[in-house]
Amino acid sequence: MAGGSVSESGPTARRLVLGSQLRRLREASSISRENAGDAIRGSESKISRLELGRVGFKERDVADLLTLYGVDDPEERDTFLNLVRRSNEPGWWYRFNDLLPSWFQDYVGLEESASRIQTYEIQFVPGLLQTESYARAVATQGRPDFPEDELDRRVRLRMQRQKLFSQAKAPRLWAVIDESVLYRPIGGSAALRQQIEHLLDATTLSTVSLQILPLEVGRSSAEGAFTVLRFAEPEIPDIVYLEHLCGALYLDKPDEVEVYSTAFHRLTVDAHPPQRTRTALETALEDL
Repeated sequence: MAGGSVSESGPTARRLVLGSQLRRLREASSISRENAGDAIRGSESKISRLELGRVGFKERDVADLLTLYGVDDPEERDTFLNLVRRSNEPGWWYRFNDLLPSWFQDYVGLEESASRIQTYEIQFVPGLLQTESYARAVATQGRPDFPEDELDRRVRLRMQRQKLFSQAKAPRLWAVIDESVLYRPIGGSAALRQQIEHLLDATTLSTVSLQILPLEVGRSSAEGAFTVLRFAEPEIPDIVYLEHLCGALYLDKPDEVEVYSTAFHRLTVDAHPPQRTRTALETALEDL
């Protein structure tokens, strides 16, 4: 039934849960996507997008689908329709929509709804662990003429994302960072020093697990950076996020997620354990 723990989640998670529940109702009623689409004056592909939580919901559409699926109880219908309304509430990041491509808006919404975030980075410190000066340097790489006001807002967005860790139900972040990142002078030595000190501070947080993958490991079990998002709501599948120059991929098929879950486990085995990670960070500071 709609509701439960998802009431505390963000709008992206609510859409995913609502879509999943509508799919289960349709399948239990043995109704095809095509027939469901006809019921809401839409198409089979529209039903598919709704069930995947990829688009916003209209109350009229959901009400018509509930009728089609035999959901007649007023209280149950009201619970579903309330979830529709809450899933359409704008996320906190709506103020930055002009800066964010649509594929990254989806990620920010998923990130704030996750209960666990596992990330591997080979070029930069993960965004959730970046300092302001480091984030500013990353944003301007290759774009020295970036307008100052736009740059300020991009950095502010990144800092806002980090407020995840101050929430009552903060997600658990497990980050593996390639050791080369500690020696890549993004923003200059002062910015890098501040960033490494920040990483040292992060190792003391109960919500963060940080490991450094040493250079001597050679070729790692993953060819590039990736993030695995895991959710407390059983209706939402684990999702792998892969960013590239022109957009991003979101993988949620169990066999695909398993490949990345296995790769991340291998990385955590190859990486320094927590105490040696602190030593690696301290050594990098001494070398600056």
